[in-house]
Amino acid sequence: MAQLRIINNFDTSFALETEAQKVLFGLLESDGFLGQVAGQIEAQKVEFTGILFQPVPHGPGTPRGISPEFAEYFTSREYAIINIPPNFMFKARISNPSRLCAIFRRLK
Repeated sequence: MAQLRIINNFDTSFALETEAQKVLFGLLESDGFLGQVAGQIEAQKVEFTGILFQPVPHGPGTPRGISPEFAEYFTSREYAIINIPPNFMFKARISNPSRLCAIFRRLK
């Protein structure tokens, strides 16, 4: 039987190369993708805030897999957090970290 290991401290820091960030932001800010996000969260329009973060393992301090500094976005109706699609990560040539989340703001 496999043992579970509890991770108390997870390093969420990362840096993207300039070109990778440029490609990724272009994909996240494209009209088609913004429309998809708006449709999924039932908003008229959304904008990408430019905020990315690495999801963390679920734990007592991170019950939703979100670092405490980003929890306010999760609980706010003004924002939406999405997992960046794997094909966007591939197109931007980002392999580390393997998963990222992006924060979008609902526009009125």
